[in-house]
Amino acid sequence: MLPTLADIRASIAQLEDRHRRNGVVLSGRILHVCHSLPVTCTLDVDKDTSSSSSKWKLGPRYGHAAMISGIRSLSATHEQIIVGWTGDIESTEGEKKEVGELTEEHKSELNEILFKGGKEDDVHEAHDEDHHHTGYVAVWMPSPVAHGYYDGYCKQILWPLFHYLLWQDVATEYASADSHYPHYEAANSAFARRIAEIYQPGDLIWVHDYHLLLLPNLIRELLPDAVVGLFVHTPFPSSEVFRCLPRRKEILDGMLGANLICFQNYSYTRHFVSTCIRVCGYESHLNGRGIENPSSSHVTAVSYCPVGIDAERVARDVLRPGIKPKFDALKTLYQGKKIIVGRDKLDVVKGVLQKLRAFEKMLQMYPEWVGRVVMIQVTSPSLADSPKLERQVSELVAHINGTYGSLDFIPCHHYHQTLKKDEFYALLSVADLAVITPLRDGMNTTSMEFVIAQERTKRSPSVLSELMGVMGILGPKGALWVNPWDLHTVASAMHRALLMPEAEKAIRHTYLHDVVTTRTSHMWANVLTEMLLQQMSPSVHGKNDANATGVPGKKGIPYLDIARLRKWYDAASTLAPSPSISSQLIRPRAKPTRLFFFDYDGTLAPIVKVPSAAVPSEQALNALNNLCKDERNLVYIISGRDADFLDQHLGSVGTADGGRGLGFSAEHGGFVKEPRNGTDASPSPWRNFTSKLDMSWMSEVYEVFRYYTERTTGSHIEVKKSSITWHYRGADPEWGQFQCRQCQDLLENNVAHKRPIEVLVGKKNLEVRPIAVNKGEIVKRLVYKHPEVEFIFCAGDDKTDEDMFRALRHNNGGKIEFIMEAPLSVTLVDDGDEEEQASQNSHHNTSSDPKYAPMKIHLAPEAVFTVAVGHSSKRTLASWHVTSPAEVVGAVEGLLGMTNFEEAFSQREE
Repeated sequence: MLPTLADIRASIAQLEDRHRRNGVVLSGRILHVCHSLPVTCTLDVDKDTSSSSSKWKLGPRYGHAAMISGIRSLSATHEQIIVGWTGDIESTEGEKKEVGELTEEHKSELNEILFKGGKEDDVHEAHDEDHHHTGYVAVWMPSPVAHGYYDGYCKQILWPLFHYLLWQDVATEYASADSHYPHYEAANSAFARRIAEIYQPGDLIWVHDYHLLLLPNLIRELLPDAVVGLFVHTPFPSSEVFRCLPRRKEILDGMLGANLICFQNYSYTRHFVSTCIRVCGYESHLNGRGIENPSSSHVTAVSYCPVGIDAERVARDVLRPGIKPKFDALKTLYQGKKIIVGRDKLDVVKGVLQKLRAFEKMLQMYPEWVGRVVMIQVTSPSLADSPKLERQVSELVAHINGTYGSLDFIPCHHYHQTLKKDEFYALLSVADLAVITPLRDGMNTTSMEFVIAQERTKRSPSVLSELMGVMGILGPKGALWVNPWDLHTVASAMHRALLMPEAEKAIRHTYLHDVVTTRTSHMWANVLTEMLLQQMSPSVHGKNDANATGVPGKKGIPYLDIARLRKWYDAASTLAPSPSISSQLIRPRAKPTRLFFFDYDGTLAPIVKVPSAAVPSEQALNALNNLCKDERNLVYIISGRDADFLDQHLGSVGTADGGRGLGFSAEHGGFVKEPRNGTDASPSPWRNFTSKLDMSWMSEVYEVFRYYTERTTGSHIEVKKSSITWHYRGADPEWGQFQCRQCQDLLENNVAHKRPIEVLVGKKNLEVRPIAVNKGEIVKRLVYKHPEVEFIFCAGDDKTDEDMFRALRHNNGGKIEFIMEAPLSVTLVDDGDEEEQASQNSHHNTSSDPKYAPMKIHLAPEAVFTVAVGHSSKRTLASWHVTSPAEVVGAVEGLLGMTNFEEAFSQREE
C-alpha cells in the first residue's frame, strides 16, 4: 500500500527535526527554479501624469499546471520561492518592453509585487490562512539572451535531442548545434547569480527541467554548501543519442553539480547513468544509483519520481457549470456514433500524423466502423509550430475524409486551436476512447485528466503510447499500451477499445482512477522534498564540515580537519610537554616520531587510463620533499606500482643534502625498500617479501586472465613480481564490469580456495596476490619497528588501502598505551635476519625473549589520521576524507605551513 500525503509530510517533519537536533541549519524555505514565472507581467504606464507613474498587472501564465500545483502544495509546510524569467514584458499599449527600457524603479516595483506572490491580482488559488508564503523572484535577462537560450538552444537543440531527434531533423534550414549555446550559458549564469543573491543558509533548492541543466554546477561554484536537486521533466535519451551533442560534457557536468537528480521513470535514470559512464567515462556508485564526477569527486545521487496531476483541482474543474452545455451539444452532434478524442501540441514528437494514419488503418481493417465512429483531433499551437507539419496533417485529414466520408458523414475532425477549459473537459467527458500516442513524451497529463473526466460519465478506455513516461505510473493494467509506430497494432487497439465490455471498462477505469488520485502532483512535490532532505547529514555543507554525505540515511565520513591534524603533528615534534595536549600524551622520544603512509594512484596522482602516464605533479614532489626534510618524519609510499616505477619517479625525493628520502612498498606489500640510513648512505636495496612464499599459482591465474583478455577488447594483463592484475579500464564499461564479475567468480570458486591467495576488485581492475602480503601488513610492520611513533597520517583511495585503515584502526583498540605483537610481515620476512633482529632489540620491548618481542607503543587514537580520497558517502574504514589527490597534496602543504590549506585546495581545483 502506498504511503499517503500525510505520511510523507510526517516523514519530512521527522527528518527536519532530526537534522536540527544534529546541528543542520534549515531555513524552512524551498527555492524552486523554473524557466519562467507562472505569471505574466504587464506594465501600465499613465501618460497623463508628469511623474510617469506605473502600475504592474500580473496574470496567469498557462502551462506546467502539474508542476506549479505541486510546488504550491508545499506551502502547507514550507515557505516557497519560485525563481524564474519574467517572460516578455508587455505594455498596455500592446508593445513588448525590452529590459533595458525599464527603469530601476520599474524593476524594484515589480520585484516587490512578485515577492508578495501577486495576491493583489488574485493569481493564486485560495490557500488556508495558516499556509506559508509563496513568492516570486524575477530573473532579468536581455531579450536576445532570453530568446536565444529558450527559442534557440532549448527548443531547437535540447528538446529534439531528448525526444530522440537531432536538430537537423526538425530545422527548416541549416542548424548549428552550437550557435545558441553562448546564450544558454549566459542565461544559466544569470539564474545562478540571482539565486546567490537571495539564498539563505539552510534553503533547499530544486532546479526544474532541461532549460537549466548547467545551473546546478554553477550554484555549486557560488554556494558550495547549498543542497541542490535537479528534476528533469522530459525524457532522457539513450547514451548513443546523447553522444551526438557537441556540448555533452558541459551539460552532464552541469547536471552533476546537484546533490540529487530525479527523472520521470527508471528508464530515464538508467539512460542518464549509462551516458555518464559510456560517454564521459565517469564512475557509478551506490549500486548504479549515483555518479561521481572525477573533476570534483562529488557523488550525485540519481533516482526517479513521476509527476502526477492535481487530482482534486481537476475533479473540481470537471464540475464547472459551463461544461454541461458543451457536453450535451457534442453528444447531440455525434449521436449514434463512437467518439475518439485526441489532444496534442502540433509537434513532430507528439505523433499526430502517425495517430491519424492508424485511424485510417482501422477504417480500412474494420470497414464496419465507417459511418459509426468519428475522430476529433485537437492540436494546440506550440512554440515549434511547423507549417510543413500543419500542412501534412491537414492533407491527411482531407485524404481520410475524402476516402471514408460522405455528404452526411465526416470521420475525422481536426481543430488547430487552444481549447478553453470548459471545452477541453467537455471533450474528454464525452469521449468513448482517448488515443494519446506521442512518439516520445515525458509525463503526458492529458492521459490522467481523461481518467478523472470519465469518472462521472462513461468510464471509457484509453489507448496510450508505451514511449511516454506516464507508463511507469499508470502501469499495464489500466490502459491499452501500443507502439505508436506500429499502425496495425494501434488500429487493432482502437477497435478492441471501442468494443470493450462494460465490466472490463469499469475494472480498468477503477485501477487508473486509484493510481491518478493517489500519485498526485502534491505527492510528487513532497516526495522530492523528502528525497532532498535525505541527502543531508549533520553539519553538512562545505568542505570543512565533519559530516558531508550524499547517501540517504548514512552519516558521512568527516572531512579532514586540518587544524586538528596540525595540532597533533606539532605535539609529536617536541621533547617537552605541549600546552595544547594533555601531559600524559607527551614523553621524551626518539626520532622519528611521525609516520606518513601514502598510496600513489588516486591519492598522490589522479587515476588515468594509461598507468604509465600517472606521473607525480611538481606540487606533489615539492610537498614530499619538504615533508622529508624533518628528520622526525618517516614517509612511505605504499603502492600497487612496481619497484621500477617508484624508483624512477620518486626515488630521489627527500635525498638532497643527505636526507633519508622516502621508504617504499611496491606491489601491495610484496617488496619493501627502507629509507636511507645516514647522510652519506647509498639507497637501500629492495627486499622481496614473497621470497619464502609459494608463487606457483601465478601461472594458473595468468591463464584465467588471458582467457578473459581475449574476450574483452580493451583489457590487458599486468604481471608483477608478487601479484598479477587484469585491467579493463579501456574496455566497454558495462561489458568490462560483467567480465570482471565472471572472472572473479571463477577465481574465487576454482583457484583461491586451493591456494594461499586472495582476489581483490579495484578500480577497473581485478588483482590476485598472496594472502599474507598486503598493505596492512606493511603498516603493521612499520608501526612495530617504530614504537616511539606518536603521530600517523595514512591516505588511500581504493579497496587495497582499506587494509592499511583496518590495520591502524585495530592496532590500539582505542587505548593510548598498548602492547603490539610482532606481525606476520616481521616474523615471516625477518626470520633469520640477524641485522633486523639486532635493530629491533634496540627498541623498547616487554619480553626477555629477544626474537620478535611484543612492543610497548604509546599512541593516542586521536593522533592516527586515516584519510580516504573520495566522496563522504564512500564505504571505508578511514576516519576522515578528502575528495581528490590535489587535496591530499594541499593537506600536506597546509600541514607544513607551505600555504594556507584553503588556498592550496582552491589552487588545485583551478
